[in-house]
Amino acid sequence: MKSQQTAQTMKPATAAKKLGVYLEATPAEFREGVVSRAELNALQTDPPEWLRELRRNGPHPRPVVAAKLGVSNSGLARGGITEPLTTEQIEALKAENPEWLRKERATQAEVRKEAARLKERKAEQGD
Repeated sequence: MKSQQTAQTMKPATAAKKLGVYLEATPAEFREGVVSRAELNALQTDPPEWLRELRRNGPHPRPVVAAKLGVSNSGLARGGITEPLTTEQIEALKAENPEWLRKERATQAEVRKEAARLKERKAEQGD
């Protein structure tokens, strides 16, 4: 008996998330179809111009915006940022450096510091 291998596919939303782009900004043919694992790999290794442009200028999805600002997704929400932002808007926010952004960056720095401390402590206990 021969086993048939079917191509693994995913919804466009999943593929957009894996590519780090905002789904609504992608071309219609991408949003309306399904994406196979092979197609996703091809997009990652040799991105077409539309994908390079989206990654460069946006609009960017919330996780990407949060990473570029150095805050958490929750921090974005607390700061009132609920919509995708372009690279230009992110740079303007960084330049403006509002109080909420400074506070959220400090919080994020504390979270990272605590995570590193716990990791170090766990490593010491493992020895």
